[in-house]
Amino acid sequence: MPLDCTSAFYEENAETYAKRARSLPKQQLDAFLAGLAPGAAILELGCGGGQDSAYMLAQGFDVTPTDGSTELARQAEALIGRPVRVMLFQELDADSAFDGVWAHASLLHVPRPELPDVFTRIRRALRTGGIIHASFKAGDAEGHDGFGRYYNYPSAEWLSELLTKGGWRSISISESDGGGYDGKPTRWLTVDAER
Repeated sequence: MPLDCTSAFYEENAETYAKRARSLPKQQLDAFLAGLAPGAAILELGCGGGQDSAYMLAQGFDVTPTDGSTELARQAEALIGRPVRVMLFQELDADSAFDGVWAHASLLHVPRPELPDVFTRIRRALRTGGIIHASFKAGDAEGHDGFGRYYNYPSAEWLSELLTKGGWRSISISESDGGGYDGKPTRWLTVDAER
């Protein structure tokens, strides 16, 4: 199944996906925001329905929400009342513009061979000392879920090696059990690192 099945899923199911009952990853959001100065500039990659951006904006941060899906961006705009840039991760071209990058359950759709470049682009977009939060569904090999969405399914070791090679510092990868949109039990990897 090609990667465009993933894009098609989000375009066709944007409203349902954006308005689904989803508990905010509040513990992770709060931990991420605690590592930033008040009012810091945050780039959200893959903002989905906009709930995380709305939370960070409410906490007084300067948030730039982005999503690869035009339809999801519209849903997020309706929620947060500000423009959402439609952009693929591979199009990120900012340079030292942000203090933090929030990529919760979004980079997990990047094809494995493209992840090093995407992480390089994220690193470039951060100021020195800037931080990233990203989460992935754990696994050993890339594949697709029941909706036809592509996942890179990395292991903690694979991700750690990738980030170390990419020059990231203070890399922390934690594992936890949870779920996803498909309702199946999921092993999650949460990555925090510093430029």
